Amino acid sequence: MRCDGRMQFDRRQFLAWLAAAPAAGAGRQVWLYIGAYTNEKNRGISVARLDLDTGAVTGMMLAAETPNPTFLEIHPGGRWLYAVNEIGNFEGRREGSITAYEIDRSSGRLRMLNRVSTKGAGPCHVSLDRTGKMAMIANYGGGSVASYQIGSDGRLSEAVSFFQHEGRSVNAKRQEAPHAHSINPSPDNRFAVACDLGTDEIVIYAIDPPSGSLKRHGVVKLAPGSGPRHFAFHPNGRFGYSVNELLSTVTAFEYRAGTLKEIQTISTLPEGFPGQNTTAEIRVHPSGRWLYASNRGEDSIALFSVDAKTGRMARIENTPTQGQTPRNFYIEPSGRWLLAANQRSDNIAVFEIDAKSGKLLAAKQGITVGQPVCLRTVG
Repeated sequence: MRCDGRMQFDRRQFLAWLAAAPAAGAGRQVWLYIGAYTNEKNRGISVARLDLDTGAVTGMMLAAETPNPTFLEIHPGGRWLYAVNEIGNFEGRREGSITAYEIDRSSGRLRMLNRVSTKGAGPCHVSLDRTGKMAMIANYGGGSVASYQIGSDGRLSEAVSFFQHEGRSVNAKRQEAPHAHSINPSPDNRFAVACDLGTDEIVIYAIDPPSGSLKRHGVVKLAPGSGPRHFAFHPNGRFGYSVNELLSTVTAFEYRAGTLKEIQTISTLPEGFPGQNTTAEIRVHPSGRWLYASNRGEDSIALFSVDAKTGRMARIENTPTQGQTPRNFYIEPSGRWLLAANQRSDNIAVFEIDAKSGKLLAAKQGITVGQPVCLRTVG
């Protein structure tokens, strides 16, 4: 690339550089926040330093004491962190809670701003719209979703919208009732997609970030017994992917203006895998070339190539996560490092992503932490 008035621009080189570059302002180290179930090993949200040059995770400490902060999200401005408290009793009601924190960028510590009800039991997921004006949560136990305004000070309003899902599906043990498992904004920031494991549905909501409100827009049915859990959009905004917990599959969709059209469904497991397995997390690499999904049972990260023109996937390989039950994994924004949170073995493993193939290279030095569930970084 030349900038002498006769600029020669190689788009592929630029995109490769962009995928490999650290997030703006991130420096060479970032804070790594860890959501977890609380017990004698862990009292809340932990924080450590992630070195962007080496992948080393060091200096873990308690950032905030709070019950079962199992899913986290960082505000787009990097000032605030939001955590769902996966509990079944909040202020005497059969509800969970969501807590807002201010991030101390110098120490990594968190200062609680406020905590409000999720209006349903067992919240398991939180996301923010792309402007950072609203938060959305999914209640697994209650089978519902809710939304909130985010104030100029980072504090959460009481719930602005609440929707109770209804129905069941074919798996008598896991799909006896609705179990909303995630809710994510669309690339155009006009809609949100909510995966419901219990009903085999992806419910689409129209969102209004200034008011913090949701409005039911449509629904997509998946194959019976799929158990859609988490969802990830492709960086080009044209495709979306659902990881289906109960059948260990990923379903690709074409996305257009609040609609999803199924393209393909593919297994996350090698042919003939003999054991029991459920899937958990799904991520598309910032380059858009690869997709990753976690297997609990095989205890691996499945790697798929993605055709950016058609949205179709092809499984490449599965890499062991150096632990048990990878509940969540996170690709830090530069696209160089993948961190796997192994819930049952109490450890986080760090992998380097090969820039040419997308394959996960041998695990770097990780860290021990009690029942890790969710990982997020902030520079």
